[in-house]
Amino acid sequence: MSQFDNEKIQEYLKNGAVVLDVRTNEEFAEGHVAGSEHIVLQTLPGKVADVKAYGKPVIAVCRSGARSQQATDFLKQHGIDVMNGGPWENVDQYLG
Repeated sequence: MSQFDNEKIQEYLKNGAVVLDVRTNEEFAEGHVAGSEHIVLQTLPGKVADVKAYGKPVIAVCRSGARSQQATDFLKQHGIDVMNGGPWENVDQYLG
C-alpha cells in the first residue's frame, strides 16, 4: 500500500485541484503532470500569494514525496487546502 492517499488524490482532482510540482527546473523539464504548476520548493515562501490565487485545493508532488511533504506542511501553515500527492507519477496516473 502506498503511503500516499490515492483515494484522496482522486477526490482532490475531482474538485479541480491544482497539481503543484516542487522539484527543480531540471527535474520538471524531464517530465511532469500535464497542466501542473511548477514552483521550486526553495522559492515557495515567496510564492504563497501565487498559490492562494489558484483559489483551488492543491496537490503537492515531487520525485519521492519528501519535498512535497515539506511543501504541504508549509502551505497548510498558510491556510491553504493542500495534500501531499507524493511522486508526480503517482498523481499523473489519474489524469489523461
